[in-house]
Amino acid sequence: MDQSYIIPFIKSVQNVFETMLQLPVQIGQPEIKHPGEYGHDVSAIIGMSGDVEGSVVLSFPTATATRVVSIFTGTELDPGHEDFADAVGELVNMVSGGAKAQFSGKDVSISCPSVVIGQSHQVYGRKDVVAICIPCESDCGEFGVEVSVRQDAGTPAATA
Repeated sequence: MDQSYIIPFIKSVQNVFETMLQLPVQIGQPEIKHPGEYGHDVSAIIGMSGDVEGSVVLSFPTATATRVVSIFTGTELDPGHEDFADAVGELVNMVSGGAKAQFSGKDVSISCPSVVIGQSHQVYGRKDVVAICIPCESDCGEFGVEVSVRQDAGTPAATA
């Protein structure tokens, strides 16, 4: 996958977490996600369409998600509370929207987010699209941003 599709997400996750949560984020080495890897407990998923097609998944262990949501909302919320999922969904929305704004000259739309909460679940995307996991670390704990982009609507991306 072209790094020009990954860099906007790195910049956006750092910007969102530093601006909205006052949490600096350290970025690890992005790597190809293989099926069955990177299971987490809370995942927010958003789709992209237009000139850039694909999806973005923001995934957390429960403890990290709980701390991040508490800072974001200013109140402690249990993962079973309906506002908890809304808060995680809004975070992926802001990260995706920030990255989308950096895709200069491209017409990109993002969908409404979906949130999955469940211990060690897996998120699977299209088989013909490479998923890149961007490992992140903050004072609240580790989390990941998974980006899957079909680079050309007419030609599927190479598979891993």
